[in-house]
Amino acid sequence: MQISDVTRYVGVTDVIDILATSILIYYLLLLIRGTRAVQILIGVLVLFGFLGLATVFHLLLLGTILQLIVLGAAVTLPIVFQPELRRALEQLGRGGLFRIGEPDELTVRSEDRSIAVISQTAFILSRNRTGGLIVIEQASGLKEFVESGTTLGAQLSVELLLALFAQRSPLHDGAVIVRESSVEAAGCFLPLAEQPLGQRRLGTRHRAALGLTEQTDAVVIVISEESGDIAVARQGRLSRPIAEEQRLVRYLLACTRAPRRPPQVRTDLFAHLRTRLGVRKVSVQPDNRAADISKELRA
Repeated sequence: MQISDVTRYVGVTDVIDILATSILIYYLLLLIRGTRAVQILIGVLVLFGFLGLATVFHLLLLGTILQLIVLGAAVTLPIVFQPELRRALEQLGRGGLFRIGEPDELTVRSEDRSIAVISQTAFILSRNRTGGLIVIEQASGLKEFVESGTTLGAQLSVELLLALFAQRSPLHDGAVIVRESSVEAAGCFLPLAEQPLGQRRLGTRHRAALGLTEQTDAVVIVISEESGDIAVARQGRLSRPIAEEQRLVRYLLACTRAPRRPPQVRTDLFAHLRTRLGVRKVSVQPDNRAADISKELRA
């Protein structure tokens, strides 16, 4: 077959169609990587394989039963893959589905007050063997979870967080949701993740942290009441216990976004024009903190 024969039947639109479909399949597989959806997808493919064998060997009874099973599986697939579909649509809405790489792990910003307060509180709770669940809101809105608890809208501080997680506090068992420098609500209920087989047994707080991060892009700090270990849940995964406060600060700075800054209004028009039109030399010093944080996140 010559090249001219191929170009006669395959046009530019066909090539674009194949490339677009391949990219879509790649990102779908990237989305379900490391989740229980992989095992479910393999089971569905095995089921289709048996159905194909039954069709080839003319096994009518087995083929009819498998067709009914496949039909039932097709109806229940949207329910089974509900967390993955929700996460995909949410990432698509905020423009994060087709983002190349993981810039969140490679971008380190300077320390802000909220992260320092949360880290300090976490280690105080850890030393006192007091359980805690602190949620840091990101791009995904957590209004439905805020409404499940007690709305506060208070300024974030170490004293406030310690009071909320005190043993006799009525809001001790719930989660605290933090939005930038404000404590939005306390005593909030979070969805529990279904614990996969073969992993270590997780407590309710850890399962709640994983359940929320499977559905949203929030970052959750978990303080174990039994062991005092501090772990961070992100993107449906739980980090190893963090033993140093400064490491927790750097970890959170690496995987959370910077707070929004209000736009600054210049009153001096001429100074603004000089700043925009002037040429300034800026010396850039090498900073290896991003690489260090990336290595720690992958450890």
